[in-house]
Amino acid sequence: MKRSITICSAQFGDIPLPKLLPKLRSMGYEGVEIACQSHLDIYSVVNDINYRNSIIKLFEDNHMSITAISAHLMGQCVGDRPDPRLDNFAPNSLAGKPEQIRSWAINGMKTAAKAAQLLNVKVVTCFLGSPIWAWWYSFPQTTTSMIESGYEEIRKLWTPIFDEYDKCGVKLALEVHPTEIAFDYYSTKKLLEVLDYRPTLGLNFDPSHLLWQGIDPAVFIKDFSDRIYHVHMKDVKINQDGRCGILGSHLEFGDTRRKWNFVSLGHGNVDFDSIIRELNSCNYDGPLCVEWEDSGMDRMFGAQEAYSYVDKINFQASTFAFDSALKDDLNCKSTSDKVYYNK
Repeated sequence: MKRSITICSAQFGDIPLPKLLPKLRSMGYEGVEIACQSHLDIYSVVNDINYRNSIIKLFEDNHMSITAISAHLMGQCVGDRPDPRLDNFAPNSLAGKPEQIRSWAINGMKTAAKAAQLLNVKVVTCFLGSPIWAWWYSFPQTTTSMIESGYEEIRKLWTPIFDEYDKCGVKLALEVHPTEIAFDYYSTKKLLEVLDYRPTLGLNFDPSHLLWQGIDPAVFIKDFSDRIYHVHMKDVKINQDGRCGILGSHLEFGDTRRKWNFVSLGHGNVDFDSIIRELNSCNYDGPLCVEWEDSGMDRMFGAQEAYSYVDKINFQASTFAFDSALKDDLNCKSTSDKVYYNK
């Protein structure tokens, strides 16, 4: 049975859900990773049964399902140092109040667990934030204790949230991403170690953020196979013009002078064939969720094209060796077993 093909709703946040779902279903999508700030009021899911039932009915009427809840922006506000840019993620009334933003985010992440439980959603995708992202480059000199303190702060901030997810029977899937406490291979390994490999937290695998850093996405799956709780299908195009560096050069996304840009699936450098094969090897049977981002393409055209691309490569592992039919002891017939075919 093929894995379901779903799509993130965040990039379509300006389109009301009742209008968006029929469009996505007509393209072939079977489910949605629903963004909790643009398309899902998690507080109303928990506190208003009529609202909750209306969401359930809306998806049923469109023959779709909620396969994950995205709480990325809220999660970012939990672990980050005070940053005026976080005002864009929190209610307007909290602008300029970093500690209140953090409290709101912690409560919101706990509420997301309850909402997921009530909607029978097993995974909430998220960011964790990072109090030490500004220290990723070791100049001015960064000490080991400074880095350790950042991981310990994340552990203390998130442990009560993890406890709530355990109570609700819901998993958290961290998207390994720049600005996060886990932004590449070794920082991810470090985070899991600090958390004693607590099963509450797994990974929302996204190859695009790995590839431009020089990390092989297939190797990442292989080494963290037991932690792949959700998968983003997202592509990135690498620019090899000899001028640009991987740090972005303070150029906006979509600027063709950048070293890398997110592009619609199949238009970049991600080797999705290898990714599917590794997902098959680790028996991942969750959704393949398109996170569509491409500054140079119409999003509805891109979403339809992306569905077709994923559908084409969504193959399962073989149940027998390709050469098994050639073995004498299995299929070769004796001369007395001749089969004659009518013309």
